[in-house]
Amino acid sequence: MTEQKQIRVLVVDDHTLLRRGVIALLMADPRFLVVAEAGDAGEAYRRAAETQPDIILLDNHLPGVKGVDALAGLKEAAPEARVLMLTVSEDANDLAAALRGGARGYLLKTVDSDAMTTAIVRTMAGESAISPEMTGKLVSAFNALQNGVKVDEGRPEQNPIRDLSVREAEILEHIAQGRTNKEIARALNIAEATVKIHVQHILRKLKLSSRVQAAAYAVAHAA
Repeated sequence: MTEQKQIRVLVVDDHTLLRRGVIALLMADPRFLVVAEAGDAGEAYRRAAETQPDIILLDNHLPGVKGVDALAGLKEAAPEARVLMLTVSEDANDLAAALRGGARGYLLKTVDSDAMTTAIVRTMAGESAISPEMTGKLVSAFNALQNGVKVDEGRPEQNPIRDLSVREAEILEHIAQGRTNKEIARALNIAEATVKIHVQHILRKLKLSSRVQAAAYAVAHAA
C-alpha cells in the first residue's frame, strides 16, 4: 500500500494558546504535518515563503490587519497553498472578502476537531468547506462579490446558469449543499473524475474561481 503524503499546514493565529491547541490537535493526527506557525501577517508571509505549505489555517483577526487582507500576500508567498479561514467572525462581509480573496473555505472557531480536520482534507482535495452556520449568509456574500459589476445598458442581464448543461446544473445544486465530488459521484452514479471535469466547466462558465464561490452563486440564484 502506498503511504499517503502528509498535508503540510501553516497555522496563523495571534492567540498563542489557541494556536498551540490547533497545532497539538493536528500533530496528533498522522495525516498532517504542521510545518510552521505565525502570530501576525508579517511572520505568516515569511513562514509561508520558507515552508511552502499545502494548507494555511488563517485567523481573520490579526494584529494590525485582517486575515482576509493578508490573503493576497500569502498567495504571493506560497502560490500553491490553499487558505482555509478559521475565525470567530460570522459577518457576511468577512465571508465575501474571503471569497473574493481566494480563500478555499471559511470555518468558525466553534467547529469541532473532527469537522476541522475533515475540512482541511476536503480543502486539500479541492473541495469547499464552510461552517453550516454561514450557509445562510452565502447569498449576502455572493451579492457583495457582485458589487461593481456593470451590465450593458439596454440589454437584459443574462443568467449564466442557463448556459449550464442539465448535468452541470445538477452538480451545481449538489455543490451548494456542500457535497464532495465523491458524494456527488455516488449520488449521480457517475465517476468522480467526471464530476471533477464538470466542476471545472461550471467554474469557467460562471466565471468563478472556486467551489465556495460556486456554492454562493447557486444559493443566491435559488433564493
